[in-house]
Amino acid sequence: MDDETFRAWAHRAADWSVDYLAGVGERPVRAQVAPGEIFRQLPAAPPTEGEPMERIFSDLDRVVMPGMTHWQHPRFFAYFPANASPPSMVAEFVTAALAAQCMLWQTSPAATELETRVMDWLRQMIGLPEGFSGVIQDSASGATLAALLTARERALGFTGNAKGLAGGPVLRVYASAQVHSSVDKAVRIAGFGDANLVRIPVSGPLHGMDPDALDAAIRADREAGLTPAAIVACLGGTSIGACDPLEAVAAVARRHDVFFHVDAAWAGSAMICPEFRDLMRGAEAADSLVFNPHKWLFTHFDCSAHFVRDPKALTDTLGIRPPFLRTLGQDGFVDYNEWSIPLGRRFRALKLWFVIRSYGVEALRGMIRDHVAWARELAGIIAADPDFELTTAPILSLFTFRYAPAGADDLDALNARLVERINDDGRTYLTQTRHDGRFVIRFQVGQTTTTRADVMTAWAAVREIAAGLRAG
Repeated sequence: MDDETFRAWAHRAADWSVDYLAGVGERPVRAQVAPGEIFRQLPAAPPTEGEPMERIFSDLDRVVMPGMTHWQHPRFFAYFPANASPPSMVAEFVTAALAAQCMLWQTSPAATELETRVMDWLRQMIGLPEGFSGVIQDSASGATLAALLTARERALGFTGNAKGLAGGPVLRVYASAQVHSSVDKAVRIAGFGDANLVRIPVSGPLHGMDPDALDAAIRADREAGLTPAAIVACLGGTSIGACDPLEAVAAVARRHDVFFHVDAAWAGSAMICPEFRDLMRGAEAADSLVFNPHKWLFTHFDCSAHFVRDPKALTDTLGIRPPFLRTLGQDGFVDYNEWSIPLGRRFRALKLWFVIRSYGVEALRGMIRDHVAWARELAGIIAADPDFELTTAPILSLFTFRYAPAGADDLDALNARLVERINDDGRTYLTQTRHDGRFVIRFQVGQTTTTRADVMTAWAAVREIAAGLRAG
């Protein structure tokens, strides 16, 4: 492809993208295809000769698009959003053109120094005090793994990487059942083992872990000759938005000198609004904290903000500097590959820089405040509807509910059918969880272009489909 042909197709791709986003609200939110339907339309062998771009673009529309679930749809209320916004998209175009491998300062000084500055902007925006340093990770899962590896090394006096874990002390990690499954995975990968993830009971309206039970579990483990290594607290758990009492948990961590990590993957973005920071009180005492701008700060995946109090502990755990990765003749720089598990690093800071500068902090706050207000409004409507039950009150913009008409049997099965019918209908997309042993439906407002009208349209669809399900 020569330069002018590339220019033409780059313009075509940009136009396609704008047209797609302008019309995405008219598409079914979830892909309406059967398993294997896309696969069977793809040739079994690769083409021997190059094909014209016109044909490739045609197949994009004909074959690929019917199998896409539209995460940028304004009535996407499932999971948490994987947000995009126009400024972020423009930055991604530039990032793709630069195609820089930003593993070292010298491989792109601007990428490193922009990341340092933008991460400090984020620190200020969510109200973390000075003394925290930040790095952009690929995901909260990667950041949590990095945190638990650091906790492991700290508990072992930084000997685990050198000597291995065999024959060493049994290390324990503490968390409630409300933390994300990425904690379970990190516990496995870091070598703690499933049996050493200690589940702390929860209580209260925010479904947070009980600090007294946490303290008792740590004391019991020490008396049994086990080594407490890490506490993982959640700020806005994925299932129902659970928030641990961070201040009380931090006090337990200090008392026992245990590494304290806060997973705020979704809710952390809302901390740019000062009125929500009561949920975050105590995070200033954490050893590390992660949140995802790619969830609720309108920045493309992947962009996970990982803040640490002691960067040296992180780099002593993850950093390896062979001769071919050394920068010669320079001082005063950071090599962020030593802060991350992968060596390779994309120029992720650019899109965050574009988003923050393009919107400004006040506009970003306004979008999040709207999402919270609309979720609370809808939760109130559902609570007042005699055929529905609000099963958990809104925590920020997330709540759960279920269909519970009088006289209905097996509400779990009824609500499972309701979710499938809602998602097959295409007007909105919801997901489910279990709470207190019951099947419940999640509703989370947070997509970039969502409006109050979209929220109410989704509710109208839910009520209509539920009534049809009950009648037929």
